[in-house]
Amino acid sequence: MSYSEVDHEMPTGLDLPPAPAITVTELGKCFHIYERPRQRLQQLMLAPIRSRIKGAEVKYYREFWALKNINFQVNRGETVGIIGKNGSGKSTLLQIICGTLASSTGEVNVHGRVAALLELGSGFNPDFTGRENVYLNGAILGLSRKEIDDRFAEIEAFADIGEFIDQQVKSYSSGMGVRLAFAVAINADPEILIVDEALSVGDELFQRKCFSRIEAIRQKGATILFVSHSGSAIVDLCDRAILLDGGDMLTEGEPKRVVGSYQKMLYAPIETRALIRSQIMGNGVNGNGEIAALPSSEAETEQPTLAIEESFDPALKPDSTIEYEENGARIRDAGIYTLQGERVNNLVRGRTYSYRYFVEFAESRDNVRFSMLIKTVSGTELGGAMSAPSVADAITTVQRTTTVEVSFDFTCNLTPGVYFLNAGVSGIHNEVETFLHRALDVAAFRVMNESGCLATSLVDFKCVPSFTLLDR
Repeated sequence: MSYSEVDHEMPTGLDLPPAPAITVTELGKCFHIYERPRQRLQQLMLAPIRSRIKGAEVKYYREFWALKNINFQVNRGETVGIIGKNGSGKSTLLQIICGTLASSTGEVNVHGRVAALLELGSGFNPDFTGRENVYLNGAILGLSRKEIDDRFAEIEAFADIGEFIDQQVKSYSSGMGVRLAFAVAINADPEILIVDEALSVGDELFQRKCFSRIEAIRQKGATILFVSHSGSAIVDLCDRAILLDGGDMLTEGEPKRVVGSYQKMLYAPIETRALIRSQIMGNGVNGNGEIAALPSSEAETEQPTLAIEESFDPALKPDSTIEYEENGARIRDAGIYTLQGERVNNLVRGRTYSYRYFVEFAESRDNVRFSMLIKTVSGTELGGAMSAPSVADAITTVQRTTTVEVSFDFTCNLTPGVYFLNAGVSGIHNEVETFLHRALDVAAFRVMNESGCLATSLVDFKCVPSFTLLDR
């Protein structure tokens, strides 16, 4: 195996050189499986002698090929997802790319500074404090002490573990360790970011903050290799996807098609899986009309509850809020209310609510419009609205010192989960229409679990099932 890493300046945009960031060629990994502990010693001491005597190789182990003849390339600035069931070789592949595991055959060439989120926190020394581990992990990622000093405040703020930053890591909960590890890796200015199921841990608010930061890194032109069991996350985040199964690379291409092939194989009857696998390897399996819907396991498992009513949870507040520069206006106090005026953020599916915020105008502005947007934890835009369909229909003028209360009524046709809201106000500034102010992830709400929900995926289209048993 050949493994190389070449440092260069962090790209500042998406106009990137055509050279690949990662090239994997004929890669294979074989593990030696010993049935009994003594066989390890026999392999070390007896196998060489018996092999010479017999004139053929003697083995006290059986071979398990976790990866077989893997070939692909990831271009600079590209986001590539890797999907496959447990045991397909995804984590092994990433460990080899990161250089923490040697391959048995083939080679990997990596160009750029790598930040890897593999088993977050596994590199922490449990007897060191969080602060000491930040400096240790930062040094491993190639940061100088001054660079870590300059970024420490941001790392500490992102991790948000309070006074535990100066406590020994062995006293941390698993969630606290994840937060700190992610904060260090994400602030290393990686040219290549490798993520292995790291975003499946933590609560929804922390997951949204992580997705938001990954998107910011992506916009800077970084290369991202992303492993997940979540088909929706692969489709949302990635430009291209790769399907692994049993150590083989079955197909690669457009994420929706690849995820569809994965779902088709995963949920097929046992007796047809081998045939479907062969078809995917041979033909790529055209996903048109054959892509299975995402399974209901993508959503939280529903638990029956009694007399579900709206409520307000003050802890359900986004950590990922980003506000644009103010251009004569400012958004404040965004929240969701019942039609009776009660503020809530735990919502009941199927009911109508009012999303409200205030806009304070410090300057007079013309052709003013207001907007809102609902999105998922991973940032997928589900839907929204504007207060006017065009500039010609906008409010002609809003005078300075005016405060406008904005309200959007919406019906909660979403399945259980946590969702995020944007708020915006646009108008004429310097003779062009632009955002006068915009707040991303300014509010969050949870659609509560309930019994009897038949919907799958994200949106409840009120599908009504029916069936008739027909005699043969």
